[in-house]
Amino acid sequence: MLTLHKPIVASSWLVLYLERSSAKFRRQLSMLLRRALVDFLGVAIGASGDAPVRPVRSMAQSWNAAGNARIFLGRQTAPAVAALVNGTMAHAMDYDDTHPMGAGHPSAPCWSTALALGEHHGLDEKDMLAAFITGYEVMAKLGGGGVPGVGRSLQRRGWHPTSVFGRAGASAVASVLLRLNDTQIRYALGIAATTAGGLVGSFGTHGKPFHAGKAAMDGIMAAQLAAAGFVSATHLYELEKGLLDVFIQDHDVDVPPLDLGERWEILTNGFKLFASCRATHASTQAARSLASQVGRREIVRVHARVHPNALVTAGKLNPRTPLEGKFSEPFCIALALRGYRVVASDFVDATMSDTALKKVVSLVQLEAVTGQAPHSAYLVVYLADGEQLQADTDIVRGHPDNPLSWEDLREKFEGLVDPVLGGKKTAELFDSARTFASAGSLKQLVGLLTPQ
Repeated sequence: MLTLHKPIVASSWLVLYLERSSAKFRRQLSMLLRRALVDFLGVAIGASGDAPVRPVRSMAQSWNAAGNARIFLGRQTAPAVAALVNGTMAHAMDYDDTHPMGAGHPSAPCWSTALALGEHHGLDEKDMLAAFITGYEVMAKLGGGGVPGVGRSLQRRGWHPTSVFGRAGASAVASVLLRLNDTQIRYALGIAATTAGGLVGSFGTHGKPFHAGKAAMDGIMAAQLAAAGFVSATHLYELEKGLLDVFIQDHDVDVPPLDLGERWEILTNGFKLFASCRATHASTQAARSLASQVGRREIVRVHARVHPNALVTAGKLNPRTPLEGKFSEPFCIALALRGYRVVASDFVDATMSDTALKKVVSLVQLEAVTGQAPHSAYLVVYLADGEQLQADTDIVRGHPDNPLSWEDLREKFEGLVDPVLGGKKTAELFDSARTFASAGSLKQLVGLLTPQ
């Protein structure tokens, strides 16, 4: 029988591995975790007032649940409730980090869980960092494997990996922070598995960001239930008679090994330069490189060669709303060719009404190329004057092989957070997240996100 994973002892393997690692590696790991935190906070605060967030925040506040976990720029509440809102917030713009091998968006569920439980229980920052990477690795291992692997196979069948495995990641984070024993950890992961779901069909609506928030909420509840004595099935991540048996019934999937501590998924974490579905980024980057040459010249046709997954997650050919536009290869290509930066402020109603832009959208032809790398794209723009412009993306920016710099992350962070908090608080929040391992970082960070 193919088995997705052996039972996970969520804290011991991490501590043991880090004790054996070099100081240089530990510093690199710490830096990567803090980069993920900076990006998570930036996209969450930037989306704090966005349409998908408002009803979730309103509902959560109406519950009046007691607790010490902060809803960003809102009240304190129970950890699961805070994680629900903050996780939804972090995924609302589809601007958050991505796992290149297919597990989805790890920081939204995992950091939402770590911060909510950390604040509620007054935990140490280093414990929170260790818990976050545990959740990240669990989520990424379970949903990894690349194109033939688990996450991508789920996507092709209509399931959202962030929702399915975000629950496992969040429950692993919570299990570490609540100091569950081995048996309780197994039960927590089993509880998370039996709540798994989330449909690709909801992309372009409020449902997709809700997947990340609900995963964080369910992960916390799973660990809390296990701590209280709840007993669950412990075989639910297996290919036979488990979660994958239900979601991938033909078993046409390459299940990756759960080699925790041997190969680190966090080393491959990807950050987004554009505020849209990751599948649009390679073609968008190519189009951006041609924008100055195109200018206001008339376009008669655009031919884009893309990875087949782009048509699964970003195949909306006639988007009607800003959210749908984020999941439309033609719309993002058109934005880029017409000089837009394809950042959060470009996905608004006014842009959707741009008639010149809409015309270009209708001219984009997509060719799905089997075997093409997911981080690449090839674009040809045909102009009315007879000229043809061509651009390629070999490795999209933000991919681990073409990473964003700290300065890139700062620019993205400031563009998102400054309109919400102002320049002074934005700078303080960035520095607090970048140095999060130091004592007092959590208190400072939460203080900056407390409404005045």
